[in-house]
Amino acid sequence: MDTKELRPLVAGLFARGRRRTTRIAVEQEFLVADSTTGAAVPIERVRQAASTAHAAPYVSFEPGGQLELSLPCAQDPAGNLRAYTDDLQTHLTAAGIQLHAHPCDPRPEHEVPLQLTTPRYVAMHRHFDTIGPAGRRRMRRTASTQVCLDWWPGAAGIEQWRVLNLAGPFLAARFARSSGLDGRLTTWLRTDPARTGFDDRLLRKDPVTAYAELAAAAHVFVTGGAADHLTTLFPPVRPRGTYLEVRFLDAQQPTEVGPVITTLANLLYDDEFRRRTLRRLEPEQPHLADHWHAAAMGTLAPADGLLPELEPAA
Repeated sequence: MDTKELRPLVAGLFARGRRRTTRIAVEQEFLVADSTTGAAVPIERVRQAASTAHAAPYVSFEPGGQLELSLPCAQDPAGNLRAYTDDLQTHLTAAGIQLHAHPCDPRPEHEVPLQLTTPRYVAMHRHFDTIGPAGRRRMRRTASTQVCLDWWPGAAGIEQWRVLNLAGPFLAARFARSSGLDGRLTTWLRTDPARTGFDDRLLRKDPVTAYAELAAAAHVFVTGGAADHLTTLFPPVRPRGTYLEVRFLDAQQPTEVGPVITTLANLLYDDEFRRRTLRRLEPEQPHLADHWHAAAMGTLAPADGLLPELEPAA
């Protein structure tokens, strides 16, 4: 796909907000299992069981039947997630269904089928299979905790973009709940490097140009044009126009997501802390791909001696 065609759409993804707001929202993915057998559960059975829960408007599903809880912004996003999760699990328990906040599904591949069989997901599955087994595993058998934070205008917004991408491996290591060849992050790194950007490609040029070039280099497997193609990119940090979506974290237990949110909020919304962190991390840009690999394999210290302040109490 041509970069010129993509660039206006990418510019919209990098528009950023008009004010320095500090909202936070959480998107939590869960593996789903039958309470008795541990088997995968048909999406319609889960949807029906969740239909009367307070969380019902925020429930969606991933290709392998993973449940995603996409919550709105809240004053206490961690407490909000706990409350909605408890309510949802109560309704699902009554139907013999259990949620698991595990980053990787221990069940073998043949026991976790592709449940969303729209043309988009079938084409995605087929494309990933041309590269290796990681793509189908990522689609069907992994789960993450995603955090959305306001994206500021001006120089501060550029700093937010850079610091999240540079700090990503260290944060992933700090909050890792899987590692090694079977870990979630390793699966993502191996899925399709042309469309994920777990290196410094998105930081070498101005953000719009770099992201458009990433999109242009990725194989097109959807038929909805450039806008649809852009939704098939899976960078560690996704630009969302007025906010940034952190996508590199393993699924966290809802009771333990507070430190993640606190760390990310400090990093993006505290000017002094963000700039101090950036100064320390900028020299690491050429080594970003190595840091991501080390984080995936569990050999990267959470701050690797560079970022001792990247802790929940920062």
